[in-house]
Amino acid sequence: MPPRLSPGLSFVCLALAASAGAQVSAEGPAATSANALASKEGSIVPAPPPRRPGLGISGPGAVHSDRWLKMNQHATGSAVKAGLIPDLKPLIADTQIRDTIVLLGGDGNYYLTGSSGNDIWDHNDGVEIWRSPDLRTWSYLGIVWSFAQDATWERNWRWHRKPVRALWAPELHYIRRLQNYFITISMPPGNRGILRSTTGKPEGPYANALANDGYLPRGIDATLFEDDDGTVYFTSDGGGTIWQMNADLGGFAGEGHPIVFEKPADGSYTRNSVAFEGASVFKRNGKYYLTGAAFYKGRYSSVAAISDRIYGPYAHWHEAVPCGGGGDYFRDKDGNWWCTLFGNDDQAGFREMPAIVRIEFDSEGLIHVAKDQPGFVLNEAAVTGSR
Repeated sequence: MPPRLSPGLSFVCLALAASAGAQVSAEGPAATSANALASKEGSIVPAPPPRRPGLGISGPGAVHSDRWLKMNQHATGSAVKAGLIPDLKPLIADTQIRDTIVLLGGDGNYYLTGSSGNDIWDHNDGVEIWRSPDLRTWSYLGIVWSFAQDATWERNWRWHRKPVRALWAPELHYIRRLQNYFITISMPPGNRGILRSTTGKPEGPYANALANDGYLPRGIDATLFEDDDGTVYFTSDGGGTIWQMNADLGGFAGEGHPIVFEKPADGSYTRNSVAFEGASVFKRNGKYYLTGAAFYKGRYSSVAAISDRIYGPYAHWHEAVPCGGGGDYFRDKDGNWWCTLFGNDDQAGFREMPAIVRIEFDSEGLIHVAKDQPGFVLNEAAVTGSR
């Protein structure tokens, strides 16, 4: 496995480590039993027996488990009843997705992706993408990157309480300066990478964007942000460090910048990073928003902090969207802002399904769930009085 390198090192060093690691296939450690490796978190282990087809996808042909069905039966919807979030319905019916991401692409269509499959703590098949012209009707584009056909360093199974091979929280990004699509990926228990479309199309195919088939050891929930001047930044996990990327996104342009933020005075949040995981960055009216997921008052919520500069310091930490952790923020073609969500706590109205909620900003720039929601995001019983 690759040596443990500092995240501040360039991708040149990381790529060399990755090249060495990529040569260690399931055949390498086969002489060592999985039990002997069990105590080594992240160790490469022999592949387990083939999984049942359909368990590793969320699109057509997906197989649902009793776990997911029971999880939804136990969702209390208490945050809905308390008026913290609207009575939302999934964008795509009967579709199990975690870490929902929605992007307005360069072609004027919306694209949706996320952690797919029945159990991402076991396996999935790759990155699935859906497309919509209007956020209302979605068509399935398929698996645009798969372990079976496209993986290089990602192909190995690793130990995370058991053998596991899955992509966590893939995000589709359109980089305007390069007029191309990129996908940030993460793998349990912690490796991150960036994929680049080889055709300039969101459906790919995709190849490693990092030099020499590189990747970042450790860490999850990788994300990108393109600033107004075309500079692209990278962060991950809870947003504790932000790096500037070089021109072609093949590596970092320098050392990472640790992020300082002002914690809430009431002591309701005490972590040393803005979020627990699922970091995401966007910009509005010249202000940078560093957001992510955090467990807050029993909810898996989207939290945010605000700064005048990309590297901070950040202030005004707040719970932005209750039960909205694990997604991103985007602006639609009409200028409305949205937060994605998927339901990762029992206060939500459902569990592990893709949804969006319209947001608004107060005079201080703080994020709030909008009072007026369009009918297509709401359950039928909640549509009365909506727009």
